[in-house]
Amino acid sequence: MRAISELGEKKVIETIVGCLDLMPDMSVPFGDDVSAIKLGDSTLAVVKTDMLVAETDVPPGMSLRQAARKAVVMNISDFASKGVKPLTVLVSLGLPSSLTEKDVEELGLGLNQGAREYGAYVIGGDTNEASDIVISCSLFGVCDEQVLVKRNGARPGDIVAVTGQFGKTAAGLKILLEGLDAPEHVTKPLKEAVLMPKARLTEGLALAEAKVLTASIDSSDGLAWSLHELSDASNVGFTIEHLPIAPEAVEFARKHGLDPWELGLYGGEEYELVVTVKPELWEKAEKIMKNLDVSFTAIGRATEEKKIELTVNGETRPIKRKGWEHFRN
Repeated sequence: MRAISELGEKKVIETIVGCLDLMPDMSVPFGDDVSAIKLGDSTLAVVKTDMLVAETDVPPGMSLRQAARKAVVMNISDFASKGVKPLTVLVSLGLPSSLTEKDVEELGLGLNQGAREYGAYVIGGDTNEASDIVISCSLFGVCDEQVLVKRNGARPGDIVAVTGQFGKTAAGLKILLEGLDAPEHVTKPLKEAVLMPKARLTEGLALAEAKVLTASIDSSDGLAWSLHELSDASNVGFTIEHLPIAPEAVEFARKHGLDPWELGLYGGEEYELVVTVKPELWEKAEKIMKNLDVSFTAIGRATEEKKIELTVNGETRPIKRKGWEHFRN
């Protein structure tokens, strides 16, 4: 039998799903970013759970308050990509007995900060003793079935677009984990991108409500990984012709002889939206984001041929299925 370090997270999930009796008429299929059940004709009860483990998810320099906040934000980011407003959060905590009362208070403050930033409330949970800090958050919200944006709706010809810029967290983690240096005007925003991530909830809600998206995911596991996940769900490929790489990431890459495209594609933990839009609805989507004063960039097109490539300056390279995957990273 293979160890799960050989399988990787995706195969582990497939194995578990293969053991389950599937619920009839599931509103959202396994493998998407949330789960849902119908409440009446068109209203969905939407739920999401995600877990933070200190050893793998909390880099040096991240405080307990920041870690707890991040545990909430990374769940909210998945709701953002589906166009669902979170209402409540349940939290299960695994805590080493060596933590102090002050440590627990910091965790509580971080949980509340993460929830209240996005209009949600922590309403309960559970605690247990553990060998490492484990924070598992479960979100609940409701939305109309026609509003929720799944991963499987992209079609050939659709425009691929992203919010924000990429490469900051990959560079920031190299500073925090590997000790690489950079000037202060570069270091500060790169570290902040890691320590204080932000979910694109307002943007996701606005795009979903306007019904301009055909598919959506967030970039928490890396832009490349997100593109492959959309490709698998929608059975399309992608030709990417532009990537908005953050100028701080470009400067950092230049200083250390790194490839900025690699930082932008394979970093992860950026929590940007990666979406597809019908060409005839692009101007509408662009106007919505302009009104929100948010960077929204068309980076390519969905294709019939199921391959994912980056073409920049006349050079074409494959975008590998590479990013953050538990049990392998």
